[in-house]
Amino acid sequence: FCPGCQALQPPAPRPDLFRLMDCDRSFRIDAQRLQRRFRSLQRAVHPDRFGQRPLKEQYYSEQHSSLINKAYQTLLNPLSRGLYLLELNGVEPAQETDSDADSAFLMEIMEINEKLAEPKNEDSLEEIETLIKVKQEELTKEVTAAFERDDLQEAKKLLAKMKYFANLEDKLKKKKMPS
Repeated sequence: FCPGCQALQPPAPRPDLFRLMDCDRSFRIDAQRLQRRFRSLQRAVHPDRFGQRPLKEQYYSEQHSSLINKAYQTLLNPLSRGLYLLELNGVEPAQETDSDADSAFLMEIMEINEKLAEPKNEDSLEEIETLIKVKQEELTKEVTAAFERDDLQEAKKLLAKMKYFANLEDKLKKKKMPS
C-alpha cells in the first residue's frame, strides 16, 4: 500500500516468498504461523475488498491474492519448498534424466508402480498409501538435515527422490477416485 494515499500498489516482479510470508529462509517452517500470515495477507488484499476501488487497484488486488496463494502453497509443501530453496541458492533441481538415483531406489519405485497398475484392491491401496507416507516423512527429515548442514547437492538428490514419491501419490489418488 502507498504510505501516503493508502492505494494498493503492484506486487514486486520476483518477490522472495519467504519474506512475503514472514518466514525464515529455511526448509524448517512453522506451518501454523505460515497459515496465520496467509490469512492476514488475504484479508488485507482479497479482491472482494476492492470491488469499489479503481480498476487498477482491483487488478493489483487479484495479482497480490494470487501471489499470496502461490507463496502459501509453495512454502507449505515440503517438496515445492525445497525446490524453491534450491532455486534461491542457484542450484538447478535434478532432472528426470539425471542418473544419480541408485538402482535399489529405482527398483522400489518400479515395484510400487507395478502394484498401482494391478486391479483396484482397497487393502493393497491402503498399504501403498502408508508406504508412500512413511517414505515421504523419512525423506522430509533427511532433506531438513541436508539443508541445515547446507549440503545443497544432497538436498537436491533427496528432493528428486521426493518427486518420485509425489508422482506415486498422484497416481494413487487417481486410482482411489471413484470412476
